[in-house]
Amino acid sequence: MNERVCAWRRCSGTGFLSTGSGQRHLRGMTLIELMVTIAIAAILAGLAAPSFKEMMANNQLKSHASSLLSSLLQARGEAIKRNGQVVLCKSATGSECTTAGGWQQGWVMFADADGDGVLDAGESVIQRTETLTGNFSLTAISDAVVVHRLTYAGSGSANGEQEVTFSLCKVGTSSGKARDIVLSPTGRPKIVEATVESCT
Repeated sequence: MNERVCAWRRCSGTGFLSTGSGQRHLRGMTLIELMVTIAIAAILAGLAAPSFKEMMANNQLKSHASSLLSSLLQARGEAIKRNGQVVLCKSATGSECTTAGGWQQGWVMFADADGDGVLDAGESVIQRTETLTGNFSLTAISDAVVVHRLTYAGSGSANGEQEVTFSLCKVGTSSGKARDIVLSPTGRPKIVEATVESCT
């Protein structure tokens, strides 16, 4: 009986598959269908690329703003703990302060034992922050004057109790997102969302 069944049906490991007109055939893609599929995929990838770049830039923007906020909070805390002067200044090397360039090159925090605002030999370095990645601009302004260093007193106040605003933006951005890190006269920092017409 089984031999007769297999004569007009093809046996398989899980059951029977009929032959003849009932048999299913698999058809591959034609060249035109393949080209259309590739073209659609390329278009979708092109549409997704700008959104992905924008997402990455926004993530870096938030990360850099948080990094500066953390440093400002730490500097204030160290000054209060030590009951002495702590300085946060621009530094590309991590071993000396500079008045050239922006804060995006990095900064260094140190206990200013002699109160001269300069990182001298023997003074304790508390933190070093390297150059911000992703081509960002970071500037600090207080009463229309560029700020190269912040000095925290033992009371926790900073910059002679004058407000300081750090402006962070992605270079090349036109009418894009930015962040302001605002330092109050009492030395407390906060992050504020902002926009810029251009960032250089």
